[in-house]
Amino acid sequence: MITLKNVILRRGAKVLLDRVNATINPGEHVGLVGRNGAGKSSLFALFNGNLHEDGGDFFIPTQWRMSQVAQDMPETDQPATDFVVAGDTRLMEVQAQLAAAEAADDGMAIAHAYTDLHDAGANDAVPRAQALILGLGFKVSELDKPVDSFSGGWRMRLQLARALMCPSDLLLLDEPTNHLDLDALVWLEAWLKRYEGTMIVISHDREFLDAVTNVTMHIDHAQLTRYGGNYSKFEDLRAEQLELQQSSFSKQQDKIAHLQKFIARFKAKASKAKQAQSRVKALERMEKIAPVLADADFTFEFKEPANLPNPMLAITDASFGYLGEDGVETTILNSVSRSVLAGQRIGILGANGQGKSTLVKTIARTMAPLAGTITEGKGLSIGYFAQQELDVLRPHENPLEHMIRLAKEAGPNSREPSREQDLRSYLGSFNFSGDMVKQSVGSMSGGEKARLVLAMIVWQRPNLLLLDEPTNHLDLATREALSMALNEFEGTVMLVSHDRALLRAVCDEFWMVGRGAVGPFDGDLDDYQRYLLDEAKRQRELAKTEAAAEPVAPAATIEKRAAPAGCSSAGAKNVIDLASSAAPDAREQRRLAADARAQRAQQLRPIKREIDQIDQRLAALEGERAALEAQLSDQPTPAQMAECGRRLKAALEETQRLEERWLELSSELEGAAQGN
Repeated sequence: MITLKNVILRRGAKVLLDRVNATINPGEHVGLVGRNGAGKSSLFALFNGNLHEDGGDFFIPTQWRMSQVAQDMPETDQPATDFVVAGDTRLMEVQAQLAAAEAADDGMAIAHAYTDLHDAGANDAVPRAQALILGLGFKVSELDKPVDSFSGGWRMRLQLARALMCPSDLLLLDEPTNHLDLDALVWLEAWLKRYEGTMIVISHDREFLDAVTNVTMHIDHAQLTRYGGNYSKFEDLRAEQLELQQSSFSKQQDKIAHLQKFIARFKAKASKAKQAQSRVKALERMEKIAPVLADADFTFEFKEPANLPNPMLAITDASFGYLGEDGVETTILNSVSRSVLAGQRIGILGANGQGKSTLVKTIARTMAPLAGTITEGKGLSIGYFAQQELDVLRPHENPLEHMIRLAKEAGPNSREPSREQDLRSYLGSFNFSGDMVKQSVGSMSGGEKARLVLAMIVWQRPNLLLLDEPTNHLDLATREALSMALNEFEGTVMLVSHDRALLRAVCDEFWMVGRGAVGPFDGDLDDYQRYLLDEAKRQRELAKTEAAAEPVAPAATIEKRAAPAGCSSAGAKNVIDLASSAAPDAREQRRLAADARAQRAQQLRPIKREIDQIDQRLAALEGERAALEAQLSDQPTPAQMAECGRRLKAALEETQRLEERWLELSSELEGAAQGN
């Protein structure tokens, strides 16, 4: 287990952790939360060895293998699959041993290395890596593309896949959802739920934390407090604690009263049946944790729009896409006809690459429609939050210069005070105080840039908000502030986000962007998650069908690629020659398969039956292990701990034995199915 005893951690002169004590048990999935600057990343640096404690004792088992996402942008022309396979450090180590043994012509060492390669999963390394890549949103056609050919966000996804590929006892994830769309996020949640090691994750996505963590550790005022349960449970417990602190609580009564007033107001306005229920529940949660929200040090609000045209805009038979450098049009969305009315709160859903950002950019006037018309209501004023903040920010300018430029563009028609001192005071309300108003945007953190974009939007008093992933760099407190501000906003909201808590709290209807069209989505976010999982399953089955339909010759290439990196060229050639010579004519193969089908059916039946029985037993063992791990994390007595440990060891040993038997049977089944 990981233990901290009276640990002191400093950054410069600032004390981040002051004599903290904490324990993280093996197998726990921990959410590390706290305000920006509280010390979360510094604590991560302590865990991974990049920082050392300034006092006290820190212990982490020396035999634990650790994996984390590299923060540097990969620069390599290595194919995506090979790049992710290389994340399996154990496999790379054994391949290096094999290469050394072959160079020394040490037959015994070569034999041991091949055994170790089998144990390290060399045979299925490529499929494992490709499953991770596809799960994170890449297409089958991109598996062999060079890493350098992808944009920065996609390369960071490959870094995440590489970290997941690494066999580990401790997995450290710092904002793993930042570069993910909702479809990839749903897949990642499912993968992390199955992860059996110890995991510590920093995230500002509350629903993600709820899904993948069972312990929450909160950094506040240089103290580290452990809470049993996920983020929602932590919120409940913290709200109870704050209510008990009567002196603090009484000072917050005005803020809490305001919160409860606006919650009641918007719960009453919720109208659309199924979608609105999610919003009502989100508002009820805010009411329950009002003391936590009132304790936040940052809130803001959108001012009342000058006017509300209705409809805001009308899209008629439009095509959306882009014009390439060669002058060729690429159409992504066709025949779009939709209206946007005053007061609508629209969540825009769709899998990655389907055209969500293209739709928003076109409405925001940064791209022109390829066909059709977009008719804007008189007096339409758009506030646009671009997914890439630098699309609207200038790195060499500071916040004050941005605001002065806005004021000049607005001219005498501006309804806001525009003197320099007024603009400084306004920036202060968004936590840009003192020297920060003169700091260049290029040197700011992602969260600070996002706050500046929000400040610029609020100042312009828009009546239509177009928000494309506004929460990517916002901490949990700022996300809650944004959620409250959007709920109080009198205008229209169109929101693209992978933050389901924000979508639930703000939107009461959804548009689906996909397969070249834009239409209403008649369901809530739970329905959409089920749709994403079904769509991912369909894509996997399609990929399998395409792979099965490939001619025999490319199969030899796959065999060559799957061969261990340490395999000699002569050995690889023999594998290819064997695959090629053993491949019969396709027509003859089909005839032989048809003749043998009846005989094989009898052979396959008992194998399939045993595999089904193992699957059922493995599922039962997984449930038993989960229950035992829950008991271990619930402060058991020494006797209970010993009994749980004994039963957990037995369950793990049986699981390992059954998994080995499952692999044997699967190989038999595959061989029998192929007539071998």
